[in-house]
Amino acid sequence: MRSTFSLVAFGAALSISASAFAGGVEPLVDSAWLSSNLDNENLVVLDVRNRIDGGSAETFAEGHIPGAVYSNYASGGWRVERDGIVGMLPPVEDLETLIGGLGIDNDDHVVVVPAGVSSTDFGSATRIYWTFKVLGHASVSILDGGYASWTRDGSNPVESGPSAPVPASFTADFQDHLLATQDDVVSALASGDALLIDARPEAQFTGAEKAGPVARAGTLRGAVNLQQQLLVDADQQTAIEAGSLKSLMTELEIPADGDQVTFCNTGHWASIAWFAASEIGGNKSVSLYDGSMTEWTATPENEVIKTVN
Repeated sequence: MRSTFSLVAFGAALSISASAFAGGVEPLVDSAWLSSNLDNENLVVLDVRNRIDGGSAETFAEGHIPGAVYSNYASGGWRVERDGIVGMLPPVEDLETLIGGLGIDNDDHVVVVPAGVSSTDFGSATRIYWTFKVLGHASVSILDGGYASWTRDGSNPVESGPSAPVPASFTADFQDHLLATQDDVVSALASGDALLIDARPEAQFTGAEKAGPVARAGTLRGAVNLQQQLLVDADQQTAIEAGSLKSLMTELEIPADGDQVTFCNTGHWASIAWFAASEIGGNKSVSLYDGSMTEWTATPENEVIKTVN
């Protein structure tokens, strides 16, 4: 892990070469891979523990993967409120400042580390992973099983102290095809050209229950319910394997390819479904609706479907 970071021009490659890391850049890495690559100067370990898992900067300072930098997913600026809608993608220039301030430049391979305690916690990592992808940064992975997997058997080193990254320069190359807007959803409903995937638990999908920020219970017409908690192993908190995902999607009649839009309440759980379909399933025509049902239901004219009385 390097201790200093140099400025790079935008002309530098947006991702490191595959030769810099054994096996190239994979969406998921395990603790053994991370341990063997920890001293690579182009690796940045990004610890994102937050209130979802009971984590904080203080928790990070008590113990973390050696050389890691810290950014609180919930309060660090990864999502913002816009026009009264929570959880939205911030302006690109703000994200460039945030990421550069963490010592991350365009040559770095970022490994995002959640706590590893629940599927919702895994969503902290998938949402930040998706954000990097939207910004055109291909060299990003998630530590499968999170910090809990790193510390589980006591064989990996842990260090203490606060995060003190040396600022770097990060320049985005915005990939708008990965971000779905409300207008995109309206078009998808009108044309039927994109499958809408609701990542929420069944009770919210049917309309039996409603999350706080959402104005009306129910889902989008024609949506399929790919529940986020089914995409993460309940014991190890690792992501679903490709074979199991394929079986689940076949059961739900979700095609392995074609245009798809994932959504939830605020775009958090939706990132888990996006990660599963796109990065594990291999469908590169999946986008994420970050406004999700909070934005959708804020407009009274937008239709919401309930399947319970």
